[in-house]
Amino acid sequence: MRVIPNPPALRALSVLLLAVTGASGAAGSALAAGPDFQYVGQDDQVHGLSGPKGCVGAEGGGARAVTNRTHGTATLYRDPHCAGPKVAVLGPGTVTRVRPYFASVRFS
Repeated sequence: MRVIPNPPALRALSVLLLAVTGASGAAGSALAAGPDFQYVGQDDQVHGLSGPKGCVGAEGGGARAVTNRTHGTATLYRDPHCAGPKVAVLGPGTVTRVRPYFASVRFS
């Protein structure tokens, strides 16, 4: 029995690996040129913020993958207006999964 690789799945895996490792070269430059803070919302859309400051609402309800390319920490909160329990504290350069969701983020 011969196993045939799934090219779309391999491409998706390659893109994910590039994003997580911050690969160098053209792909790394393209990634670095993106938003400072990026996440996938509960609405299945990718949301990005450039130069975020203070408390910011997570449009679309933040969930799943989160990337913090800011120079400070990003504290994720369960409720709007940076209230309620903290979901996670992400240092600069963090790429991670967040479950179940967050409604706002405070940037230091």
